[in-house]
Amino acid sequence: MKDTSAAARPRPRPGRVALNSGLLGALFLMATSAVGPGFITQTTTFTAQLGATFAFAILVSVLVDIAVQLNIWRVIGVANMRAQDLANRVLPGAGYVLAALVVFGGLVFNVGNLAGTGLGLQALTGLDPRWGTVLSAVLAVVILGVKRLGVALDRILVVLGVAMIALTLYVAFVSKPPVGEALRQAVLPDQLGSDVFLATVTIIGGTVGGYITYAGAHRLVELGKGGRENVSAVTRTSVTGIIVTGVMRIVLFLAILGVVAGGAAVMEAANPAAEAFRQAAGEVGLRMFGVIFWAAAVSSVIGASYTSVSFVSTFHPVLTQRRGALVTGFVGVSLVIFLLAGQAPATLLVLAGALNGAILPVGLGIMLWVATRRSRDLLGGYRYPRWLLAVGWAAWALTLYMAWNALGGIAALWQ
Repeated sequence: MKDTSAAARPRPRPGRVALNSGLLGALFLMATSAVGPGFITQTTTFTAQLGATFAFAILVSVLVDIAVQLNIWRVIGVANMRAQDLANRVLPGAGYVLAALVVFGGLVFNVGNLAGTGLGLQALTGLDPRWGTVLSAVLAVVILGVKRLGVALDRILVVLGVAMIALTLYVAFVSKPPVGEALRQAVLPDQLGSDVFLATVTIIGGTVGGYITYAGAHRLVELGKGGRENVSAVTRTSVTGIIVTGVMRIVLFLAILGVVAGGAAVMEAANPAAEAFRQAAGEVGLRMFGVIFWAAAVSSVIGASYTSVSFVSTFHPVLTQRRGALVTGFVGVSLVIFLLAGQAPATLLVLAGALNGAILPVGLGIMLWVATRRSRDLLGGYRYPRWLLAVGWAAWALTLYMAWNALGGIAALWQ
């Protein structure tokens, strides 16, 4: 008879970590949080403006994103503690400030995400955008609030992420982009002006800024995947999450580049991204855009809601017990703002964008301080790799510069 005891089961080889459903869920929670309506719109705009040179900005942003996420996820993972709790241990009150920034930014951008769900369903079915937004908000609340569906959250996010990449890949194939030219300019760009730098810092903020980089890390802690014994899993998952996001941006960039290289003036349309997909694949392309845009928006609603609530639910046992109500309230407030305004209020979007730019160096700086000065008590004596610290502090300097520029948006509000 075959021995099925635990001792007889094969053990995983050291150094090789399988991405099980929980790790995949954390990975795709971060990736699908990043790939939202703003992600698609930014990629379309910069591709139309820069052409194949945008490939260089994408490559640089992916490298910086990996440096940022590797450090944030490793500190949170090894400490087995959420970011706000770590921040409060470093400096009493800092966690509350970080949570306030994340929740405010997440709330305002969630209005934009909800608006995106309505636009996606309109492109797909012709449904009135407001009704599409309401239906999508209800779906997000059900997924996040119903316990049985909450267990399936990881699989839902994986399906949405894979569907977006697959459909965009088809459009990229039919648009016939100049792949060779894009590859060349990824390492030898024809231009390196301020517009390329602006595109680079913008998409860095859109990939790991605000709440996004914390989404998967907090999910790992919640799933019990933290601790020093899981550092390999945390490392592999964090890098893979950025790679998945980068693949989506590259595929979307190629799809738009093929249309732009063909001479289509997509920026003159009311919805440039939708027009690019229509130019590439006709009505079928427009319907595919609807699916992609809706999936990107609804998954970002889920990511923003989950992560924002995770930043406050640990402050008091009552908040932990009422987490479902907090999620419902978060989505509900976002929906009310959208229905009253018809869109995310422009002033709030500028303010939230500026704060999102400020969150990244604040949160990253705290995590790097923990790794540099508090590893003995907060990381249990874990020996943090010096090369990773060096890369992290270099990335922090860049994010600090980004934050300084983003804060200019706040000054503009008073003019």
